[in-house]
Amino acid sequence: MRTTKGAARTRAKKRLFKRVKGYRGGRSKLLRTAKETVVRAGAYAFRDRRTKKRQFRRLWIIRLNAAAREHGLRYSEFIHGLTKAGIELDRKTLSDMAINDADGFAEVVAAVKKALGE
Repeated sequence: MRTTKGAARTRAKKRLFKRVKGYRGGRSKLLRTAKETVVRAGAYAFRDRRTKKRQFRRLWIIRLNAAAREHGLRYSEFIHGLTKAGIELDRKTLSDMAINDADGFAEVVAAVKKALGE
């Protein structure tokens, strides 16, 4: 007698269609198209989880450059001064400080300038 994978196939299709809920047109209704879409979506998600980290670092650097220039330093000078002064704050924290805690950032810049000998 021929087997048809009955219950298992139905469960698998249900799981798949649950994942493509909200997609437009055939992507949410047709089995083959839905499968292709899920695979591609997974690939994009995997890729962009890494891209996201790069994008945020770029944003923090742009913000730090702008904040450092307000205090008369370029970004590269600021980072060099941080290492010379032994300040181990990351770019995310410094960027957040520059936006939300201007006084604290000014103190960091003062320490950097002192380390650079300005």
